[in-house]
Amino acid sequence: MIETNLKQIRVRIDAAASAAQRDPADVTLVAVAKTYGPDAVEAALAAGQRVFGENRVQEAQGKYPPFKARHPDLDLHLIGPLQTNKVKEAVALFDAIHTLDRPKLAAALANEIARTGKRPALFVQVNTGAEPQKAGIMPDSADAFIAACREVHGLTIAGLMCIPPVADPPAPHFAFLAEMAKRNGLAHLSMGMSGDYETAIALGATHIRVGSAIFGARG
Repeated sequence: MIETNLKQIRVRIDAAASAAQRDPADVTLVAVAKTYGPDAVEAALAAGQRVFGENRVQEAQGKYPPFKARHPDLDLHLIGPLQTNKVKEAVALFDAIHTLDRPKLAAALANEIARTGKRPALFVQVNTGAEPQKAGIMPDSADAFIAACREVHGLTIAGLMCIPPVADPPAPHFAFLAEMAKRNGLAHLSMGMSGDYETAIALGATHIRVGSAIFGARG
């Protein structure tokens, strides 16, 4: 099932990118394996998938070291909120962190990167719907925060990430994020999930985060 799902999604990525006059190779499929066991990751690896996303540092620590040892090209992305007390572990394990969203976290990441020399790709998470219960920097603070990450903390920012409100059409949120990225000279956009990744690709997504459409419904 996982192999078939991946093939179907790749076909749809190619079609969406071509329709947007984009190179499909510019879209990275992040297979979100949170809550799925090692068997699911193994099946995806066997089908050629190499980029995976996890929500929690602890879950990833228990799942990926054996896979990374066997597959040096495995690329692991943190797509869930990061607490400052987990920064050391996150920098050691992840190749990309999509959820940089506050000054305290920026400072902690800068310190750990300076200490270790390991530089995961960093995405600033923007709370495009300004939802009080959701992580992410508020839209009206995002430009200043991106500047502070660069100028105060010396961080290299790869791009932006968002999770639109469930009740909203996603396209305006994706377009808003794309405009913000352009304004700040950022090349990468982490946006789009199982139900809306084709819309995200049409609006410039470079990283789409797909879980249930690959691995099946979560229990």
